Amino acid sequence: MSQQQLRKPEEEEAIKYGDVFDVQGKLAEKPVAPKDAAMMQMAENALLGETKKGCAAAAMVSAAMKNEKAGFVGHEDVNVDSGVTVEETHLAGKRIITESIDNEVIGQYSQAAPLTSGPYSSCEQSEEEGGGGPITIGEALEATALTAGNKPVEWSDAAAIQAAEVRATGRTSIMPGGVAAAAQSAATLNARASREEEKTKLCDVLSNATERLGSDKAATRRDAKGVAVAELRNDPTLTTHPAGVSASVTAAARLNDQISK
Repeated sequence: MSQQQLRKPEEEEAIKYGDVFDVQGKLAEKPVAPKDAAMMQMAENALLGETKKGCAAAAMVSAAMKNEKAGFVGHEDVNVDSGVTVEETHLAGKRIITESIDNEVIGQYSQAAPLTSGPYSSCEQSEEEGGGGPITIGEALEATALTAGNKPVEWSDAAAIQAAEVRATGRTSIMPGGVAAAAQSAATLNARASREEEKTKLCDVLSNATERLGSDKAATRRDAKGVAVAELRNDPTLTTHPAGVSASVTAAARLNDQISK
């Protein structure tokens, strides 16, 4: 055995939650994964109206992208067990935002002044800026472009997207030039494509879903169920994709339930 085979140079390691946030235990040893970051983005959007620079989601997206590029995680990987939460409390006239992963607080801050409970306590949001409302179906579709964006569009995806469009817009037919029409066209072309690189991906169809819908509404559990059924019935194995359209709408509906409580 050669000297080169005996010992490899020190290799880059995955960025773990303990590298990004002040956390301990099992969570600290987990690599930050793309779907984890997408879930935090959705949670922040629901409460803050957008993803803010310096908040947890921005840091997680950056870490997840680096981990995926280095091959430590897959685009559809998820490493959190109990999910993510972004909650608010009102104290002494201030809006206190607390972000958690697996029930462990990773950051806490105020819109008026930074707190000192976490490395991302200075999340940038002015006191004049209002928080966001519940997550819409369009936003959930756009989240799918993050969680499963590299997946080629199949008939089950097109069916789920059509079901989502119907619920978001109230229309009973496919809207010309809309996201459902684009998904059906992509599924048809993909079925004929001979090479994987020729296929249209979900990110190509869903990246601007909110704009293409025209009208939108908050995702509910009823919406999530309808979308899941459509995806399930049109999948040859009668399953839904773990990070696909119905998964995103279901996650949005669950977060909306938390907001309304």
